Amino acid sequence: MVSTVDHLATGVGVDLLRRGGSAADAAVGANAVLAVTSPHMCGPGGDVWALVHEGGDGPPVALDAAGFAGSGADPDRLRAQGCDEMPLHGDVASVTVPGAVDGWLALHDRYGRLPLADVVAEAIRIADQGFAASPLLAERAGEVAGVEGNTDIPAGLRAGAVVRRPGSARALRAIVEQGRDGFYGGEFGEGLLALGAGEYTTDDLVRPIARWVEPVQAEAFGQVLWTVPPTSQGYLTLAGAWIADGLDLGDRDDDRWAHLLIEAASQAAHDRVRVLHEGADGQALVDPERLAPRRDVINPERAGNVAAPAAMGDTTYLCAVDGDGMGVSLINSNANGFGALLVAGGTGIFLHDRGLGFNLVHGHPAEYGPGRRPPHTLSPALVTNPDGTLRQVLGTMGGDSQPQILLQLLARTLGLGQSPGAAIRAPRWVLTPDDREAGFATWRPGQGRRVLIEDAATGWHQSLAARGHNTELRDESPHTYGHAHLIEVTTQGAFAGAADPRAAIGVAAGL
Repeated sequence: MVSTVDHLATGVGVDLLRRGGSAADAAVGANAVLAVTSPHMCGPGGDVWALVHEGGDGPPVALDAAGFAGSGADPDRLRAQGCDEMPLHGDVASVTVPGAVDGWLALHDRYGRLPLADVVAEAIRIADQGFAASPLLAERAGEVAGVEGNTDIPAGLRAGAVVRRPGSARALRAIVEQGRDGFYGGEFGEGLLALGAGEYTTDDLVRPIARWVEPVQAEAFGQVLWTVPPTSQGYLTLAGAWIADGLDLGDRDDDRWAHLLIEAASQAAHDRVRVLHEGADGQALVDPERLAPRRDVINPERAGNVAAPAAMGDTTYLCAVDGDGMGVSLINSNANGFGALLVAGGTGIFLHDRGLGFNLVHGHPAEYGPGRRPPHTLSPALVTNPDGTLRQVLGTMGGDSQPQILLQLLARTLGLGQSPGAAIRAPRWVLTPDDREAGFATWRPGQGRRVLIEDAATGWHQSLAARGHNTELRDESPHTYGHAHLIEVTTQGAFAGAADPRAAIGVAAGL
């Protein structure tokens, strides 16, 4: 089974499984398609994180393909320009060396069964021959009108119009023919060096990015939850679930259920800006002795005063499970929509702005600087049964709100026993800073928080306000609440999966 935000990507992943490919083949093939069809969310100019359960009863492994700042990174330059946070658009300072391609190759090298040429063949064909623009791509095309190097996404793009991306096709062919050097040492790399004008060196592009790392784990809802380690904020998913599991959530998703999950997520994130950085110990961050005091201060009836920083983001998540029990939970992102609104040379490939996670405070452990990796919102998750066998692969887009959305999915599927479909389509809440509109100001704490409510029919809006929450009903923008996907291995050994209806064209399908 494969679940993605785009029916084309899901179809390619399923076809690779049908031809004997592994879940890793399906994940890489599907991600390559999304890199072509969804440049407003992801692409080879972004980063990749993944969790892989190899089947059987062993622990999963984690893939960190998050890039680092170039050798020319200069925080004093930004501070001299009056910046107190990283630039959102138009500055290479926020463009860390993209790790996606390195991540794809590492995942395929270790777990692929089919030749890489076969895995990305459909992505190349779609880039060459064209695809129908999705409603969301058409809606956001105006954001890159006039961006130098954008030859693929025209202003005024209509949903269903054919889009061709020849530069992406060339990049994918170069990867097949020459490996990582075909990308980092080829047309894309040359474009990045020229654009950087000293931000990057040739050695930066030669330096390996992808690495296999130890995942972080915690027990909650009678299962073992797993995520990728810092610099990812994934520990917040596990911390929130551990805190929530010790509260009396009840047996239905009423206003008290929502209130307690909001408080659990807020307490988990109370010190994120201070503790999340490249050197952080993810396992220590979910230690029960550290989390217990946070749980103890939660009032079952009243909102707390933690101002958990949170904002939306644009990312794409996908998952795949094959017939041998291998499960892959993978996430690829440009960070903020089309990223930094910069393009690498003539490739038409947009560059992410993941450097937004850096801090510009002198001496901060996440301070922007040469060769450093920024704190990351991307938070794929995986669940195993107590005996170590695979239970779920799940994840979502949503910037800072990813752990909040995943907490709700875990509380629904593992806590309330809801099916993946019921849990994915159920109404959600997300937190946003009180001092600004939802955007992508990830690491600056707000002066307070608002709870955005998706569906008035839940009754959460009024009842949470009565408990002291600052609430806002915002049901006209479903993308605010993420595009989540989930595949579960049932007790009978069958697969049950769901793609998020908020994505409009997402599909979960299997053999």
